[in-house]
Amino acid sequence: MQTFYLDHAATSPVHPEVINSMTEVMARVYGNPSSIHAAGRSARKILDEARSILAQSIGAKDTEIILTSGGTEADNTAIFGVAQALKSKGKHIITTSVEHHAVLHACEQLEKAGFEVTYLPVNENGRISVESVKNALRADTILVTIMYGNNEVGTIQPIKEIGELLKDHQAIFHTDAVQAYGLEKIDINELHVDLLSVSSHKINGPKGIGFLYQREKTPLVATFYGGSQERKRRAGTENVHAAVGFAKAVEISQREMEKRQETYLQFRTIFLNVLNREQITYKVNGDHEYFLKHILNISFPGMDVESFLVNLDMDGVYASSGSACTAGSIDPSHVLVAMFGKGASELRNSIRFSFGLGLTKEDVEIAAERTAKIVKRMTNS
Repeated sequence: MQTFYLDHAATSPVHPEVINSMTEVMARVYGNPSSIHAAGRSARKILDEARSILAQSIGAKDTEIILTSGGTEADNTAIFGVAQALKSKGKHIITTSVEHHAVLHACEQLEKAGFEVTYLPVNENGRISVESVKNALRADTILVTIMYGNNEVGTIQPIKEIGELLKDHQAIFHTDAVQAYGLEKIDINELHVDLLSVSSHKINGPKGIGFLYQREKTPLVATFYGGSQERKRRAGTENVHAAVGFAKAVEISQREMEKRQETYLQFRTIFLNVLNREQITYKVNGDHEYFLKHILNISFPGMDVESFLVNLDMDGVYASSGSACTAGSIDPSHVLVAMFGKGASELRNSIRFSFGLGLTKEDVEIAAERTAKIVKRMTNS
């Protein structure tokens, strides 16, 4: 049976060019980038070149890029790092109710340590208002952390407008751009962000590497200790071949960004057209104007998400009920709860389909047809 991977928001297949670049480096570069001998210098040169590519992709300086093990570490480094650096100036933090758990759980830990966190609500499209940020700001606010694009429903937040609002405030502005990076044009100077988190495996790079952009002079206390790597901001021997693979994935995603956006919009249209043709009752969750093109979250009235996913899997359609980081959890999606309320039917019948490398129009059409067939079978329609 032909299978279709429609869960690229959870993780993406590694691009063949990325694999080639990584294996080539693994075969010939073995030195520690911190060593001063020739083998170490060779590794350092390659690492520096990779870092430069990462920095250029968001309009940053090479020295503003901190390599991490992925998006979760980048988020944690930003949140805990700022909290420790600025706790003498205040202990108030602003975030949203729809953040990734890497942000939410970090904020919850800080609450236990005496910090106060304001969780901004969202509308039914999953979007916050700039006005709500403005109203939540206080003299003792030290950090505002708001994701760029949501990983479950794809809604894009007004990051640029929030950045402009915060320009004259002491609060550091962090955005989790893990799901948006590589698919949306990001310029840290246009957005006015101080910190930005990114992960490699969402853009066809290797797992286990990401970066945190730290604007020059942004206060940040290191959360890793043991060495002077990353300008004393993140101890640990750098993962050279992963950094090279990450950089290659970035080059490809930057080059193909517009094409990918166009393709994913076509996939979205094809999928929904099939549902319409098959007379399936559904509702698209998320904002219809500000959204990530590769994410399509759909509510199917009368369906049960767990049995739906099992049936999709058995029919070779790999999708998700939301964040991969909560897979196996019996709790409803906190994103959908924030959008629709605790008793809403959307919590029990919403599926996330997400597009990426390797999919064709024909694949998406067949996957949609199989989805429609399952809905008809399970609702007796």
